[in-house]
Amino acid sequence: MSSDQSQLSNQLNLQQQQGVKQFLTFIMADEEYGVDILTVQEIRSWEEITVLPNAPEFVKGVINLRGTIVPIIDLRLRFGLPSVDYGPLTVVIVVKIEFELGRKIIGVAVDAVSDVYSIAEQDAKAVPSLSESSNCEYVAGLVNVGEKMVALIDLQKTMNI
Repeated sequence: MSSDQSQLSNQLNLQQQQGVKQFLTFIMADEEYGVDILTVQEIRSWEEITVLPNAPEFVKGVINLRGTIVPIIDLRLRFGLPSVDYGPLTVVIVVKIEFELGRKIIGVAVDAVSDVYSIAEQDAKAVPSLSESSNCEYVAGLVNVGEKMVALIDLQKTMNI
């Protein structure tokens, strides 16, 4: 193992001990959201998909990813945001999510990928409760990164269709 690999391994171990996680952030409707980078399998540019009849509006269809049929969820529509046309920056983040009945691979269409941040678990703040039936159920926490606030997404709740 080279000294660079050893240093990286030591940094990752230290981060895990201190409760630091890395989050891939993305943009939707000029807001920044993040998902645990360990759930991310790959990031793909937008491509044509096969539409599924009678699927919920936010389920745009499916793609064939190296022999695996992957449903594509438009996260804007899932969150109740206005729909936009897909453009050159639109990406699909392919994630693996653990559910009680097993692991699922799902593609999430977002406006654009932003950055990767290392965030300490204790820095994430709870989402304030606004009503009995809060639309914030998909947000696991909020964290300040520099001058902006990032909403950390609970993928299990978001994708529990």
